[in-house]
Amino acid sequence: MGTSSRMGGSPLRFRSYWAGFLLGVAMMAAIDEIVFHQILAWHHFYDNASPDIAILSDGLLHAAELFGFVFGFFLMLDARRRRTFWAAAAWAGFLVGLGLFQLWDGIVDHKILRLHQIRYGVELLPYDVAWNVAGALLLVSGLIWTAVLARRGTPGRAEDSATPQPIS
Repeated sequence: MGTSSRMGGSPLRFRSYWAGFLLGVAMMAAIDEIVFHQILAWHHFYDNASPDIAILSDGLLHAAELFGFVFGFFLMLDARRRRTFWAAAAWAGFLVGLGLFQLWDGIVDHKILRLHQIRYGVELLPYDVAWNVAGALLLVSGLIWTAVLARRGTPGRAEDSATPQPIS
């Protein structure tokens, strides 16, 4: 397989990948919001303000995650309609989205912008390590899968769907 055919099969050129990516970002935002903001009540998206602003910030995060879900599902449905859906690329994008959101939240939101911490009144280091290592593992897994798919070229298994075409 030549370089040009591998480039044509790069998962980054498929709606399936970007649909999975958006769904991964939205899913991790939903997990964060549901588990850590609502069930455990460890933090809000923006904790350095009044309780009303903290709840408003959670609502805005929730609205953004819902937009990500809807847009991701529409991209995926469009890929299926065009008969270009590539399941493996969608899963790779999903893992990249999960990990990227987790790392962004752990590094940018928690440490650089200090919008909130994972938890208050405890030693943060174990929480930060677990949070960021989990995000890094998801991101690296997705990137490795993306690289493997790019090297492999176009889908080779039946469950990957019939030879999808890149985004036009």
